[in-house]
Amino acid sequence: MTPQERAERCAAVMWAEDAASQAMGMRIARVAPGEAVLTFTVRSEHLNGHGICHGGYIFALADSAFAFACNSYNRIAVAQQNQITYMSPAREGEELEAIAEEVSLAGRSGIYDVTVYGSDGRMVALFRGLSRIMPGAHFEEPEDTG
Repeated sequence: MTPQERAERCAAVMWAEDAASQAMGMRIARVAPGEAVLTFTVRSEHLNGHGICHGGYIFALADSAFAFACNSYNRIAVAQQNQITYMSPAREGEELEAIAEEVSLAGRSGIYDVTVYGSDGRMVALFRGLSRIMPGAHFEEPEDTG
């Protein structure tokens, strides 16, 4: 199994059980080892009292992209700490894109940056997630006999 095939299979296994991301209307655009791109269209029910996308939905999009990136090696990874900085508001009807990239993976600890972009390419938010590898795998892999 190639690293790309492993990342895609991990994403498929996780997506099948990810009711939260699916209910929000997120879509996986791409996964690769240590990377993921998710998209989300801001709907009226995502707006706050200022008429802009509630920060919790932007955080959820970034957090989901982070999750698919750090779980792409067929090792169970969970969030240890996350932080987000909001740069510009997102509006109703806007397509958001969250691009997660691995910064570091050493032992059981990972660092991932997720940049959320608006439809016009501007930065909406910058998220940093710290992951921790736990026991287990998403699926059983055949042993390498070569």
